[in-house]
Amino acid sequence: MNSLLHDGVGRSIDYLRLSVTDRCDFRCVYCMAEDMSFLPRQQVLTLEELERIARIFVAQGVRKIRLTGGEPLVRPGVVGLCERIAALPGLRELVMTTNGSQLGKLAQPLADAGVKRLNISLDSLQAERFAAITRSGRLGQVLAGIDAAREAGFERLKLNVVVMHGRNADEVPALVDFALGRGLDISFIEEMPLGQVGRERGESYCSSEWVRQRIAEHYSLIDSAEHSGGPARYVRVQGHAHSRIGFISPHSHNFCATCNRVRVTVEGRLLLCLGHENAIDLCSLLRRYPLADQPVLDAIHQALQHKPLRHEFTVGDVQVLRFMNATGG
Repeated sequence: MNSLLHDGVGRSIDYLRLSVTDRCDFRCVYCMAEDMSFLPRQQVLTLEELERIARIFVAQGVRKIRLTGGEPLVRPGVVGLCERIAALPGLRELVMTTNGSQLGKLAQPLADAGVKRLNISLDSLQAERFAAITRSGRLGQVLAGIDAAREAGFERLKLNVVVMHGRNADEVPALVDFALGRGLDISFIEEMPLGQVGRERGESYCSSEWVRQRIAEHYSLIDSAEHSGGPARYVRVQGHAHSRIGFISPHSHNFCATCNRVRVTVEGRLLLCLGHENAIDLCSLLRRYPLADQPVLDAIHQALQHKPLRHEFTVGDVQVLRFMNATGG
């Protein structure tokens, strides 16, 4: 079944990013302010509402759902939610983005529940630097989580790295070595200007081209046309058949023309574009019509006609006031 969801310029929407919590056990410098306040429980979608959202979108032809946060694995009941969503008829794959802190105990249950792939954030291989970037994370715990995920039987694992001058840009070759040595994919991400995080983002901006040049000093890179259904552009590395290196470039090579996704935040707001504040409130409709999906579906179709053609990110400026943890990864 092809997707029944199309925006006003004809793009087909077959990918939903669904946030299950705004809470996180880290406070990464590019994601949120150090002193964060989180949503009260009554404003957060219940597990049943999250499952209902997933079911509505899958029935309309969405084939990929990514669960995000915050940190999705701090949400109680998330493994059972994964199992129910993964079983929805027509869904091709359920995937998740995580900081890896809880994978030591949850990697195997997630794989058993039907999660196909994991993206795991890893911004440094130096313990002190990792703690400074995450403000609270322990590198050893995340590395142990990555090992647990490798043993659990996921189809693919990918490391996500937000590259920042003055923080971790000098570690690009070491992070590539780490991924290739374990048969993992790795993606390098240009920092996105979401929320006031207490510093000027332009000072630390690293373009994907700069990152690629650093990698090419150490490895022979082969351009690849493959994609994973998201915004990453991939290259292969000669002699490492099991790994891919991806570049997610919202500034230098935006991916808007082929955008196939929308986001639903944990408070039930349908975000049509990462780079715009425009959203519609699905939570109110879910609760007003607990037994009827059509009003929710009508609102989704109507909203998609207003999905922006592209974002308007510029280096260093904050165009969107919400933080990444409130956006949904």
